[in-house]
Amino acid sequence: MQTNLADWIKDTPEGIEADAILRKCVHCGFCLATCPTYQLTGDELDSPRGRIYLMKEMLEGNDVTAKTQFHLDRCLTCRACETTCPSGVQYGRLVDIGRDVIEKKVPRGLADQLTRTVLKNTLPHTALFSVGLGVGRMVKSFLPEALSKYVTSKRDEGSWPAPVHVRKMLVLDGCVQPAMAPSINFATARVLDKLDVSLVRVEKAGCCGAIPHHLNDAHEAHAFVKRNIDAWWPAIDAGAEAIVVTASGCGTMVAEYGHLLRNDSAYAAKAARVSALYRDVSHVIEQERAALSTLLKSKAEVVPVDAELTKPKLAFHSPCSLQHGLKVRGVVEGLMRDAGYELTNVPDGHLCCGSAGTYSILQAEMSQQLLANKVQALESGAPDVIATANIGCMAHIESGLHNSSKTPILHWIELLEKRLN
Repeated sequence: MQTNLADWIKDTPEGIEADAILRKCVHCGFCLATCPTYQLTGDELDSPRGRIYLMKEMLEGNDVTAKTQFHLDRCLTCRACETTCPSGVQYGRLVDIGRDVIEKKVPRGLADQLTRTVLKNTLPHTALFSVGLGVGRMVKSFLPEALSKYVTSKRDEGSWPAPVHVRKMLVLDGCVQPAMAPSINFATARVLDKLDVSLVRVEKAGCCGAIPHHLNDAHEAHAFVKRNIDAWWPAIDAGAEAIVVTASGCGTMVAEYGHLLRNDSAYAAKAARVSALYRDVSHVIEQERAALSTLLKSKAEVVPVDAELTKPKLAFHSPCSLQHGLKVRGVVEGLMRDAGYELTNVPDGHLCCGSAGTYSILQAEMSQQLLANKVQALESGAPDVIATANIGCMAHIESGLHNSSKTPILHWIELLEKRLN
């Protein structure tokens, strides 16, 4: 693609990066076939190719309008287009640049500003979010269904094993997950303990920064990133083997720390080190697959002969952040088969569920359409249980499951732990 960026951006780090990305696009249109929003609207401006044209016009100095903002807001940043693109266009990074520019040039309405301010000041802060969720649980029966379905039930997390092993890995607590489903990280700690790895929580490490980042507040996002780096650094210096993240949405953010702070002289090297140490929990377990197989076999040998003969049927929802952002495909599915689950077919498994961080709140109508399609696909194989790899997807999908035959949905690591007990 030919480009001629405006003087106000072309020589900046953002302009140089955007120019390189734009030049890779060859207008082939492969991305249209996998873009969830284009599938719903049929409007090319709701496709990656259309949005790239809008961003190109903006970065070349043409008028920036609310129309461009509207179509960029409707993008899920699911990055399915990146998986499809034969030219390697890094659309996710380009749309981050475009949104940052338009946020400064097109003022938002008061209601939109207020909603975004509330989201930025509640969701990333675990203590505050926990209080709100706790109140919601107490009054859930009095809430309208549209709201009550998002109030998840409290889960018993059990105990966290003592850090007795030589091998030690850090874990990201995150922001909403400790309140909504602390059982996920606890289950991870117990599984890794059985594999002779101690999982260690670090005080003061919390929100990965993805929420303010995707709400176009780079300053606030970078503050969260730096806080986590500072919190983890003593343990990294002491030899921590990896930084494990159980929410793939947070994982895509931590994997980008090095890129986000590449121009920060004080943090660039540390951020790159953190990104290099980052591991999705599926990669960690995959590397211990031989030991895991031994544990699973030992459990299978003590099952009575008259035990259930059929394998539980499992529908796996692979989050966009896992399959498109982190490029992790087939790993969880293989681990679940090893654990004795029969995986059902999930049509259009590459499409987003509509959660996408705060998207389900800011773009509720489109999000609900995507959710209905995803639930139908997941339930089509009549699974006994649904698994996923991201807390946001888990809560969103649970809100859309049919009450008449509500299938339980858990993080896959929780299901794996059940098979090891």
